[in-house]
Amino acid sequence: MNSYIPSREDALLLFKRYNKSDSLLRHALSVEAVMGHFADKFNEDKEPWEVIGLVHDLDYEMYPHEHCIKCREILMEHNWPETYIRAVVSHGWGICSDVEPRTRLEKTLYAVDELTGLVASAALVRPSKSVLDLTAKSVKKKWKDKRFAAGVDRSIIDKGADMLGMDRTELITETISGMRRVAQDIGLKGNVSS
Repeated sequence: MNSYIPSREDALLLFKRYNKSDSLLRHALSVEAVMGHFADKFNEDKEPWEVIGLVHDLDYEMYPHEHCIKCREILMEHNWPETYIRAVVSHGWGICSDVEPRTRLEKTLYAVDELTGLVASAALVRPSKSVLDLTAKSVKKKWKDKRFAAGVDRSIIDKGADMLGMDRTELITETISGMRRVAQDIGLKGNVSS
């Protein structure tokens, strides 16, 4: 029985070993913060949610065509708990993984992964270039323009919202709130004074 529980420091070191891209780090930090926000909202143990959010794209830069497959291998090599590994792999359900999100943590990761990218893109086109003054209404306006952040699969976000029993507006609002926690670290503080 594996008793190792990875810390945030463990997760960040491992992530940085496999990823050099600033944009991937910003994405990882965004998802980490949003997962922590949702853990608070759902009254869950925050640390595993954040750690899993931080490493969810661990293999993406080096192994984009084996995304989630290599994640499983890497995390197993480092003796991560199976529950953490399963959660990480489940975020690719229907895309690069057949592991369906079942727990609230897994469903949340599935729902917010793509959404953080859309929120970041929506923030960057604002005059303020900030997530601090971004609203769900602004994101929903951009949602309708399929050319805007074209790489973001909106159907996954909606599927994730359904899994969580949330409507799109609530999911977007909560995701923005989570990203505000790390606005400076993810380059989305812009010119808004906090």
